Amino acid sequence: MILNEKIKLLSKLGEILDHLAEDKEWPGFGIGLNKDEYNKFAELINVVHIHNGWFTKKSVQTAFKGLAAWLTEENLNVWLKSYQIEDKKPKNVAIIMAGNIPLVGFHDFLSVFLSGHKAVIKLSSNDKHLFTAMIHYMSLIDNRINEWVRIEEGFLKDFDAVIATGSDNSSNYFESYFGKHPHIIRKNRTSVAVIDGSETKEELTALGKDIFTFFGLGCRNVSQLWIPMDFDINRFFEAIYEFNPIINHNKYGNNYDYNKAVYLMNKANLLDNGFLLLKEDFALNSPLGMLHYVRYRDSIDAEHFLDDNKDKIQAIVGKNYIPFGRSQKPGLTDYADGVDTLKFLVELK
Repeated sequence: MILNEKIKLLSKLGEILDHLAEDKEWPGFGIGLNKDEYNKFAELINVVHIHNGWFTKKSVQTAFKGLAAWLTEENLNVWLKSYQIEDKKPKNVAIIMAGNIPLVGFHDFLSVFLSGHKAVIKLSSNDKHLFTAMIHYMSLIDNRINEWVRIEEGFLKDFDAVIATGSDNSSNYFESYFGKHPHIIRKNRTSVAVIDGSETKEELTALGKDIFTFFGLGCRNVSQLWIPMDFDINRFFEAIYEFNPIINHNKYGNNYDYNKAVYLMNKANLLDNGFLLLKEDFALNSPLGMLHYVRYRDSIDAEHFLDDNKDKIQAIVGKNYIPFGRSQKPGLTDYADGVDTLKFLVELK
């Protein structure tokens, strides 16, 4: 497949994902799948939570909507025009995918595929079904995709480079095991929001999307909040109240209850609105169901902290940063850990 054919295939996938994300009926032959296959894909969205309780229909559709925004011919061409992609003998690039949120490793696959290399995929046990289905349905549109991707069930083998995503602990293993190969190895990251006190209720409500989308499990979820010394935290609680149904999700509710009990037993000072705990803490990573917050006297204090911890922060939300409500809508050039994946692949020797 030449590059233009790959782009057309991906744009067709984008159409399908956009339809599925909106619960639209099968629109006809133009979408690339017949009605039965389209309905099977739609049904997967409804049942994948059986395998991973975090993958609710809403979460999967949110992920589909984000991918659909990438997968248009226009957006893909704009992204690729900054790179010199040449026809050359493809390398086998191993991709070790995380499974914290639906299809979190798709951008790595996309980069490998479009850069002219073949993807050797090691799926997370937490997300084994969605990516497999994506490749299956792409193959129904153009079966040549199977020449460009291989899903490994066992040990990875026959690869020339590696892109691995995991925790700080697993990164040490990855470094040891894959260090002799060209590689990108990612560690834990999280996101931060900065409030200056002038935010409207609508902006603070939008911040709720940055906190609660995917239940707070992604590296682009806000886990720490910086607020002025005189900021009334009740303004924040009031603005995010519409997200309160999240407590009815069994796994989220269990985490919230557990962390509340543990911290109260340790006599920690907590603020609680019934579905989110707030704890004053400089630690970037907060437990699920909890948000750390820091009060600052001068915005320069927040800026210094963010700069000192830039290697641990994926995204910053605020009036001078990513707009509220947009942290979970990265563009194609918003690379994980700030490492240009496509540049790495294009320059792969």
